[in-house]
Amino acid sequence: MLNILWFIFGGFISAAVYALYGLLCCLTIIGIPFGKQCFKLARLTLAPFGKDIVYPKVRATSILMNILWIALVGVETFVVNAAIGIALCATLIGIPFGIQFFKIAVLSLLPFGAEIK
Repeated sequence: MLNILWFIFGGFISAAVYALYGLLCCLTIIGIPFGKQCFKLARLTLAPFGKDIVYPKVRATSILMNILWIALVGVETFVVNAAIGIALCATLIGIPFGIQFFKIAVLSLLPFGAEIK
Protein backbone atom coordinates (compact mmCIF):
# COMPACT_ATOMS: atom_id res chain seq x y z
CA MET A 1 0.00 0.00 0.00
CA LEU A 2 2.82 2.41 0.86
CA ASN A 3 4.52 1.75 -2.49
CA ILE A 4 1.31 2.72 -4.28
CA LEU A 5 1.08 5.98 -2.33
CA TRP A 6 4.79 6.58 -2.96
CA PHE A 7 4.33 6.04 -6.70
CA ILE A 8 1.32 8.37 -6.91
CA PHE A 9 2.74 11.20 -4.80
CA GLY A 10 6.14 11.63 -6.41
CA GLY A 11 7.87 8.29 -6.88
CA PHE A 12 7.06 8.22 -10.58
CA ILE A 13 8.43 11.72 -11.12
CA SER A 14 11.64 10.96 -9.21
CA ALA A 15 12.14 7.72 -11.13
CA ALA A 16 11.50 9.48 -14.43
CA VAL A 17 14.14 12.11 -13.61
CA TYR A 18 16.72 9.44 -12.73
CA ALA A 19 15.84 7.51 -15.91
CA LEU A 20 16.28 10.68 -17.99
CA TYR A 21 19.68 11.28 -16.39
CA GLY A 22 20.54 7.67 -17.15
CA LEU A 23 19.63 8.11 -20.80
CA LEU A 24 21.69 11.30 -21.02
CA CYS A 25 24.68 9.59 -19.42
CA CYS A 26 24.41 6.68 -21.85
CA LEU A 27 24.85 8.99 -24.83
CA THR A 28 28.61 8.66 -24.43
CA ILE A 29 30.64 5.51 -23.92
CA ILE A 30 32.34 7.00 -20.87
CA GLY A 31 28.97 7.80 -19.27
CA ILE A 32 27.43 4.33 -19.62
CA PRO A 33 28.52 3.10 -16.14
CA PHE A 34 27.05 6.25 -14.62
CA GLY A 35 23.86 5.81 -16.64
CA LYS A 36 23.48 2.26 -15.31
CA GLN A 37 23.66 3.61 -11.76
CA CYS A 38 21.00 6.20 -12.58
CA PHE A 39 18.76 3.39 -13.80
CA LYS A 40 19.43 1.56 -10.50
CA LEU A 41 18.31 4.66 -8.62
CA ALA A 42 15.22 4.94 -10.84
CA ARG A 43 14.31 1.33 -10.10
CA LEU A 44 14.58 1.93 -6.35
CA THR A 45 12.58 5.15 -6.43
CA LEU A 46 9.65 3.48 -8.18
CA ALA A 47 8.85 1.30 -5.14
CA PRO A 48 11.35 1.61 -2.25
CA PHE A 49 9.30 -0.01 0.51
CA GLY A 50 10.41 -3.56 1.27
CA LYS A 51 13.74 -3.20 -0.52
CA ASP A 52 17.18 -3.15 1.07
CA ILE A 53 20.53 -1.94 -0.20
CA VAL A 54 23.49 -4.26 0.33
CA TYR A 55 27.15 -3.96 -0.54
CA PRO A 56 28.23 -7.61 -1.03
CA LYS A 57 31.81 -7.09 -2.20
CA VAL A 58 34.00 -4.03 -2.09
CA ARG A 59 36.12 -3.86 -5.22
CA ALA A 60 38.76 -1.37 -6.23
CA THR A 61 36.81 -0.42 -9.35
CA SER A 62 33.68 0.24 -7.25
CA ILE A 63 35.67 2.48 -4.93
CA LEU A 64 37.18 4.41 -7.85
CA MET A 65 33.85 4.81 -9.61
CA ASN A 66 32.13 5.90 -6.36
CA ILE A 67 34.82 8.57 -5.90
CA LEU A 68 34.14 9.85 -9.44
CA TRP A 69 30.39 9.67 -8.83
CA ILE A 70 30.69 11.66 -5.59
CA ALA A 71 32.83 14.29 -7.30
CA LEU A 72 30.41 14.70 -10.21
CA VAL A 73 26.86 14.22 -8.91
CA GLY A 74 26.86 12.21 -5.68
CA VAL A 75 26.97 15.05 -3.19
CA GLU A 76 24.16 16.97 -4.86
CA THR A 77 21.82 13.98 -5.13
CA PHE A 78 22.62 12.93 -1.55
CA VAL A 79 21.88 16.40 -0.17
CA VAL A 80 18.59 16.70 -2.09
CA ASN A 81 17.33 13.28 -1.00
CA ALA A 82 18.48 13.77 2.60
CA ALA A 83 16.83 17.21 2.76
CA ILE A 84 13.54 15.80 1.47
CA GLY A 85 13.83 12.99 4.02
CA ILE A 86 14.39 15.46 6.86
CA ALA A 87 11.44 17.58 5.73
CA LEU A 88 9.16 14.55 5.56
CA CYS A 89 10.28 13.31 8.98
CA ALA A 90 9.17 16.64 10.45
CA THR A 91 5.59 15.43 10.07
CA LEU A 92 4.18 12.34 11.70
CA ILE A 93 2.56 11.06 8.53
CA GLY A 94 5.70 11.64 6.47
CA ILE A 95 8.10 9.59 8.63
CA PRO A 96 7.83 6.33 6.62
CA PHE A 97 8.40 8.26 3.41
CA GLY A 98 11.30 10.21 4.92
CA ILE A 99 13.01 6.95 5.90
CA GLN A 100 12.75 5.79 2.29
CA PHE A 101 14.34 9.03 1.12
CA PHE A 102 17.25 8.35 3.48
CA LYS A 103 17.62 4.91 1.86
CA ILE A 104 17.67 6.54 -1.57
CA ALA A 105 20.16 9.14 -0.31
CA VAL A 106 22.61 6.43 0.73
CA LEU A 107 22.35 4.77 -2.67
CA SER A 108 22.66 8.11 -4.44
CA LEU A 109 25.93 8.75 -2.62
CA LEU A 110 27.55 5.33 -3.20
CA PRO A 111 25.76 3.48 -6.04
CA PHE A 112 28.65 1.44 -7.43
CA GLY A 113 28.92 -2.03 -5.91
CA ALA A 114 25.47 -1.80 -4.30
CA GLU A 115 22.69 -4.27 -4.90
CA ILE A 116 18.99 -3.73 -4.29
CA LYS A 117 17.34 -6.74 -2.66
